[in-house]
Amino acid sequence: MAKDVHPPRGMRDFLPAEKLKRDFVLSKIRSTYVAHGFQEIETPALEDLERLTSGQGGDNEKLAFRVMKRGEELERSLAANTDGDNLADLGLRYDLTVPLTRYYATNRSKLPKVFKAIQTGPVWRAERPQKGRYRQFVQCDIDIIGDASPLAEIDLLVSSLEALEAIQLTDATIRVNHRVLLAKLLDGLGIPEDGKPAAMIIIDKLDKIFAEGVVKELGEKFGAKVAETATGWLASLQSVIATPAELQDIFTAIESRFGKGRLRFDPTLVRGMGYYTGTIFEIEHPESGSSIGGGGRYDGMIGRWTGEEVPAVGISIGFERAVDLVPNTLADAQPKRLVLVLDDTSAGTIGVALARQKDLFERGYSVRLEQRPKKLNLLLDSLAEQGFTHFAAVGANSNSFESLDIKPIA
Repeated sequence: MAKDVHPPRGMRDFLPAEKLKRDFVLSKIRSTYVAHGFQEIETPALEDLERLTSGQGGDNEKLAFRVMKRGEELERSLAANTDGDNLADLGLRYDLTVPLTRYYATNRSKLPKVFKAIQTGPVWRAERPQKGRYRQFVQCDIDIIGDASPLAEIDLLVSSLEALEAIQLTDATIRVNHRVLLAKLLDGLGIPEDGKPAAMIIIDKLDKIFAEGVVKELGEKFGAKVAETATGWLASLQSVIATPAELQDIFTAIESRFGKGRLRFDPTLVRGMGYYTGTIFEIEHPESGSSIGGGGRYDGMIGRWTGEEVPAVGISIGFERAVDLVPNTLADAQPKRLVLVLDDTSAGTIGVALARQKDLFERGYSVRLEQRPKKLNLLLDSLAEQGFTHFAAVGANSNSFESLDIKPIA
């Protein structure tokens, strides 16, 4: 019987053409962020488990992959703990925000007063795999640390909208709310302080259980008076909602750059992470059934490591969902990928092929050398599936770039 050779559940292999598209899309996002003055950093895949489970990661902390202690440390823990506690000391990062806060605390003396960071890379969560949810996936974050003004939010939102435009997701919009406004809303609904986290979870399900479901659950949890007040509030959302003063500067700036419609104030937006302290945002696209990114202000996180409060705000593009929406026509902007087919493998022909390859490199091509098979069409069809777009034959007499007859692979 053949052995199962698939990757672990919730993790994927990528064929060359898929990897080519993913890398190209990621490079367009990153180059947009670099153009806006953000600087790339890199953090380890592993962090101390104590830090990953310190209460800053919300529900994601429950999904951290734990890494067992090693060698003598593991043996001592096994001997001392018959119930299996304290056998792990490290964990795979489940997001890029917690590692960033640790990174800043470690390196802040070497960083600018206002630090604008780009961080991309895989993260891991031990959740049940399903469509659009994986155990290993790529996040693409930008964060601004050290700026408490609305300029930081504006910078993040402008940069993100331009990055989405760079990958042709021009229909993406961003919903915006503020945790202060959310707290006022819950007070107005009559939610007690210790019930606010549960109420936010219920309101966050509005797009799934609709207004009737939200009212029902709030009533079951907090009583008929809260349900009655919530009914009136949800009904008021059918009318045009004015942008609140807390968000006006942000909306004015974004509309001056992109026009109206790219931001939308949504008083029902919650964002589940408990560490958010101010503005929160979520990126949506009409062709996606789920958000394709989000973020917010988290002014209290870094102080956990440094002992002094440092303002911080960040946003993440959900790369896996975004890349599925990117049209294949974006590949037209990539350097042409060309196959040079050698008539033979004599030293003379190979030397000429290498010279023509150099010519093509200088003209922006990516070039693969292949010896001519009996059935050229089968070779070209196979390479077309891997993202190669053109080919040209090379013989001993192909003495110049102009002598190449470059043709598209049909």
